[in-house]
Amino acid sequence: MPLDISRRRFLGTGGTALALAAGAPALLAQPGRTGAFAPDRELMVPVEGGRVYVRINGDLAGPRPPVLMIHGGPGSVHSGFLNALPLADERAVILYDQLDSGRSDAPNDPANWRVPRFVGEVDSIRRALGIERLHVLGGSWGGTIALEYGARRPAGLASLVLQSPLVSTRSWIADANALVRQLPSDTQATIAACDQPGPPPPERCEDVTNAYNARFLSRVPVRPEAQAYRAAMPIPFNTRLYQTMWGQTEFVSTGTLRDYDGEPLLARLDGPRTLFVVGQHDEARPGTVHDFAVRTPGSAFAVVEDAAHRIFNDNPEAFIALLRRWFRRHDAA
Repeated sequence: MPLDISRRRFLGTGGTALALAAGAPALLAQPGRTGAFAPDRELMVPVEGGRVYVRINGDLAGPRPPVLMIHGGPGSVHSGFLNALPLADERAVILYDQLDSGRSDAPNDPANWRVPRFVGEVDSIRRALGIERLHVLGGSWGGTIALEYGARRPAGLASLVLQSPLVSTRSWIADANALVRQLPSDTQATIAACDQPGPPPPERCEDVTNAYNARFLSRVPVRPEAQAYRAAMPIPFNTRLYQTMWGQTEFVSTGTLRDYDGEPLLARLDGPRTLFVVGQHDEARPGTVHDFAVRTPGSAFAVVEDAAHRIFNDNPEAFIALLRRWFRRHDAA
């Protein structure tokens, strides 16, 4: 469920942790990030298991609550949200890398790869930044974390945006199977073979995965400067984390999330402050996510046209306009 890459492309990717002493949140004195995507502030925040990298654009002390965005994966990074930075002209935009991803510490201990621990990172960031009220947006696997967080009804949650969320593994696999059936028959056969013993060559499996991604993951190439930003990260994608929690491919889950079911949490959300969003061509199929919204009384549902799963990449202008309206409507307590 990463928001912007072929899963196979990063097999073997590794990284090193940022070297910082234990203790309170540490400002990074030499950010090393420049250009259009440069943060106004960045720091390392202690969480269970290590520290996570956090960056802020905009004024945390401004009149409107900030928005915290939770990236997909498991094992991806915050760069899929770079096109959301224009929102910082009216509220702070907080991006972060989950533990063992991007610029965060990388203990690479599977004992940390638990849904509740990832959810706990949100409150750790809130405490470190002194945030009393905020909006939370989670995309894909980040939508799982946001769903779990919202179901706790935390104080000061202005609104919750579930963008193309993984709500249950059962529904995700059902959507993937339905979408695979829209591909040419030879592509379908190869995708099936890639999840069986004695699979085709890796290059062929990557080709058919990319054919799926080109229709349902992202329909617009990633901007070169965003590609460069991501490539400069210590861990652009943590394959071991992804495979441990999800599996070898997008189409079959064999990891610790294989039986994940967050559907009972839908009824616990604050429906009137919850927005479900998908892309028109999303791998989280609009009909499926609409059903989740129906099961969340009072919630809103929106489809962003001309976008697949990576909405911020495919149609950022429309998505940002939608979010501006939503956030402003729910800024007040």
